[in-house]
Amino acid sequence: MKIGWLSDIHLNFLDHRKIDRFLTRLAAAGVDSWLISGDIGEADSVGPLLRKLSSRLPGMIYFTLGNHDFYGSSLAAVQEETSVLVRATPNLVWLTETEPRLLEERVALVGDDGWGDARHGDAMGTPVELNDFYLIDELTGLSRSSLVRKLQELGDLAAARLSPRLEEAAVRCSQVVILTHVPPFREAAWYRGKPSDDQWVPWFTCRAMGDLLLQCAQTHPACRFLVLCGHTHGSGNYSPLQNLAVLTAGAEYGKPRLQRVIDTELLGSAGIA
Repeated sequence: MKIGWLSDIHLNFLDHRKIDRFLTRLAAAGVDSWLISGDIGEADSVGPLLRKLSSRLPGMIYFTLGNHDFYGSSLAAVQEETSVLVRATPNLVWLTETEPRLLEERVALVGDDGWGDARHGDAMGTPVELNDFYLIDELTGLSRSSLVRKLQELGDLAAARLSPRLEEAAVRCSQVVILTHVPPFREAAWYRGKPSDDQWVPWFTCRAMGDLLLQCAQTHPACRFLVLCGHTHGSGNYSPLQNLAVLTAGAEYGKPRLQRVIDTELLGSAGIA
């Protein structure tokens, strides 16, 4: 099976004509199914964009949401709208609320949106702020200490959701693909060729997810884990353990691209996991 990986495509930056051209190129890529690791649009467009993707692309579309997908609304509202949408659209699968899926007999797919949980770097002292803190209802108007607590809560929730699914997948399969938006390790928060510094990394990693992945990979050394993430718009790969690899997507606003085509039969070979 050939799977196309997309991330941080931000289709809300394109007009309808450019979106159609992009989807035409994707549909001709010879891909059986799709993985999208977040930042598809913004709150008012993510639903319509997912519907358009589902109607234009062949195969199943497995996705997580990114921080931009909530801009202009609340976490709760977008999550509810997404739940309703996927229940009505058979080829859309939101991994954040889905049990492990089999891509091949011994290859499982799990995922969660994740969130930058402010546990790496200088969260209290950094002058760096994200639009998240002004455009997402639950993060608006908070003091820095309250914001950090909220972000840590969101990171913990993401790890708690993923934990039983990750364990189930690791027990059942020899390969597990994890789709998430936020890099789970600071070394995977790539930007311009190097990991993000202490000023940016609080918002660019989810340490709760990283701790979970390390624990699971150490518990199941015969299983290989491949994490696909985005968020930082910088590409790179990082392998904290022999059986755990993280690929971070590069991206540029207004120029969406197919990150790579992954052949599930080759997972575990050099350069993939």
